[in-house]
Amino acid sequence: MNILITNDDGIYSPGIAALAKIAQRFGTVRIVAPDVEQSSMGHAITHSRPLSNCVALGLHMFPDTNVVLSGINMGPNLGNSMWHSGTLAAAKQAVLLGVKGIALSTPVGKTEPDFSAIDPFVEQTLQILLQNDDLRLYNVNFPPKPVDIKWTRQSVRLYDGQVVPGEDPMGRKHFWITVSPLEPADENTDRWAVEHDFVSITPLRLDLTNESELSGKLDIIEVNH
Repeated sequence: MNILITNDDGIYSPGIAALAKIAQRFGTVRIVAPDVEQSSMGHAITHSRPLSNCVALGLHMFPDTNVVLSGINMGPNLGNSMWHSGTLAAAKQAVLLGVKGIALSTPVGKTEPDFSAIDPFVEQTLQILLQNDDLRLYNVNFPPKPVDIKWTRQSVRLYDGQVVPGEDPMGRKHFWITVSPLEPADENTDRWAVEHDFVSITPLRLDLTNESELSGKLDIIEVNH
């Protein structure tokens, strides 16, 4: 198996080194990653060397790639954060180009994550997701000390989104946007799983159509002139 690895934390992140070490157990590993931090860049492309470019370039250079792994991100990508996640965007870019994409993330606190603690679960997760070459998109999140693995759905929670003004030591004004959740996560969602020390595997798709909304509105709409 030929594996392409990228991330949004940059080539010097310990997360990408940890992932490469584990991925080597499954096949040949190539790495194409940004030279600087690209966190929360979403699916930006072309401008300022985003990781979507890394995936496109990597697949151009290595057309025999079977899967693109994005991570291990230093910070979770759960629920609503999927919309702006650079880590997940790299996996999406792979799927858009016809290759399976898997995004992998873990929370980070005041100290660097203990990648040795999640190593067995990363390997087990890859064993599950690399069983075939089907074109699929997955978002995976590892708690600091996993106890098991769960298939989950994406959590959707509202955040307060308050803008908090401040001032740095140089007297320059700045603004922070808070992201405190307004409600607890539903059971069997990605966020709930990680909060309960489960590895969360969420299968995703590129089609964002709201099927339930669309189902009752497929009749021809008459336009009044």
